[in-house]
Amino acid sequence: MRKKELARIVIERLKKEYPYTDCTLDYDEAWKLLVSVRLAAQCTDARVNVVVQDLYAEFPDINALAAADVSEIEALVKPCGLGRSKARDISACMKMLRDVYDSKVPDNMEDLLKLPGVGRKSANLIMGDVYGQPAIVTDTHCIRLSNRIGLVDGIKDPKKVEMELWKIIPPEESNNFCHRLVDHGRAVCTARTSPHCDKCVLGDVCKKQGLA
Repeated sequence: MRKKELARIVIERLKKEYPYTDCTLDYDEAWKLLVSVRLAAQCTDARVNVVVQDLYAEFPDINALAAADVSEIEALVKPCGLGRSKARDISACMKMLRDVYDSKVPDNMEDLLKLPGVGRKSANLIMGDVYGQPAIVTDTHCIRLSNRIGLVDGIKDPKKVEMELWKIIPPEESNNFCHRLVDHGRAVCTARTSPHCDKCVLGDVCKKQGLA
């Protein structure tokens, strides 16, 4: 089976399995998603959603967060781990949004990637979830499942996985496809325990690469 046909089957079946899918980080403004996705590195989305409540209560907009001392931000985001580096990135990012982009989050990859602490994964998340553009977010679930299913072969580099998936995933399906990989990776195709292949809707087409 060719990868494009495999991708079509995976998309169709995951749509039926997870008809409603969305980003699991809570946000109501684009800049908050930027903050949350930076905090989510090596931290669960659930913990991030709790931590940012205090952060936004103290610093409710881009200008307030840009004016805050890094140490103040660090104290609030410390429960997410890597507090100092995350606080530095958030501070620098908010300052750049304020000073260069008129306190607005850019709507294109080129400018998003200029922001401190923003890589392709974060930029794609903004493009897809905030601006409704085609986006492939290569987080750990996407990379693991794409390899395991056989959509890509032995590729772990996030950008390379993204570029390979663009060849086989229709643009209009891309954003929700990645969200559904997260859903499936958490519920069935798990990382820290043996995957529940007996319950998987992809059992007959999955190549089970990397599994004993």
